[in-house]
Amino acid sequence: MPRPHRAGRRRSRKVDGDARQLILDAAETLFAAQGFDATPTAALATAAGVPKGLVFYYFPTKDAILSALMAERVPAAPIEDIESLISPGDPVKSLVNLDAAVNLRDHHSSVLRVIMWREADTHPDVRRQLRRMRDQLLEVTVRVLQASAPGPVQPGTLRACAAAWVSAMFAIASTDRLHALDGLSLRTSDEIFHVAQVVAAGMTQLG
Repeated sequence: MPRPHRAGRRRSRKVDGDARQLILDAAETLFAAQGFDATPTAALATAAGVPKGLVFYYFPTKDAILSALMAERVPAAPIEDIESLISPGDPVKSLVNLDAAVNLRDHHSSVLRVIMWREADTHPDVRRQLRRMRDQLLEVTVRVLQASAPGPVQPGTLRACAAAWVSAMFAIASTDRLHALDGLSLRTSDEIFHVAQVVAAGMTQLG
């Protein structure tokens, strides 16, 4: 026997099903488009298609939403298997392969591509994620350089060259975001290749 309809109990499947993810999706879109501070919670609720109270049910503060984006939508480990990136004896090509695999400059996630760079100055959680990502990229780059070097290289030299590469990639990713906002042209693959050449040359000269 069908249950009688109860007035006031209609809710969308979205609200009953995946409201938390809808809120995070809306936050990712709006924070990327207009910034964290300029996005009111009511706008998040509207974009997610959920009641404002449900936003606070999952996230007691707006800062908690940003923290969740950082924790859940930034890759936990940029690269796990480096074998496909290595060109033996050719650290330049190997670094270019690493850049393409990590894809900091044009990543599909606006959390990684836009929000992280914009909000790092004022939000400790974002800074922590940036530091974590930098540390992980540094370790991966050391491994890539070590595996692709044409000969033995001192550990200190490997680490210094890896740090130079990661710093360059972070700087390029950050400035490319600003260039995109102003409609300016972004770095080409040739420019990335030249940065890789400089790093590899330093590794050889200091090795």
